Amino acid sequence: MSIVPRILEFNKKFVEEKQYESYLTDKFPDKKVAVLTCMDTRLVELLPKALNIKNGDAKFIKNAGAILTQPFGSAMRSILVAVYELGAREVLVIGHHGCGMTNLDTQGMVNKFIKHGIDPLAIETLENSGIRMEKFLRGFASAEEGVMHSVELIRKHPLFPKDIPVHGFIMHPETGALEVLVEDYRDEN
Repeated sequence: MSIVPRILEFNKKFVEEKQYESYLTDKFPDKKVAVLTCMDTRLVELLPKALNIKNGDAKFIKNAGAILTQPFGSAMRSILVAVYELGAREVLVIGHHGCGMTNLDTQGMVNKFIKHGIDPLAIETLENSGIRMEKFLRGFASAEEGVMHSVELIRKHPLFPKDIPVHGFIMHPETGALEVLVEDYRDEN
């Protein structure tokens, strides 16, 4: 059974009871920070609480592994919008221990595509047109490697301002404890 009917039922009550009022804010991050992090379910509530970030404080950009796979993809675009349009003055890249992107089995993923009905010819066509599954489904050997990859890609991006600091962290997904990989103190404003 789909979760949608339960979501819609709850949502109707949520709106009728005006439970949204405690979340009202605007689109500009109060703490002037953008956070690139993983989509892991353990971080949904834990990460903001562990950082003392409330609704309206930060821009969160989430994807598998908090990793930027391409310099001109949607996650990097979101970071640039957060900085140039929405006033973010620092970027935090936060990975976590036990990430599913660690040592991701690309061929295993491709096999799952096929098992779920994706035509192997479609995958071959993508590969022949330059979409390399190894790059598209890129994981990393360690969460630290993934975070540093993203930090460096952001710092070196030709459109990213040189005066905005980019910090890197690893979080423990059970306790919320942060490990600093890199603190970047550029010409902070």
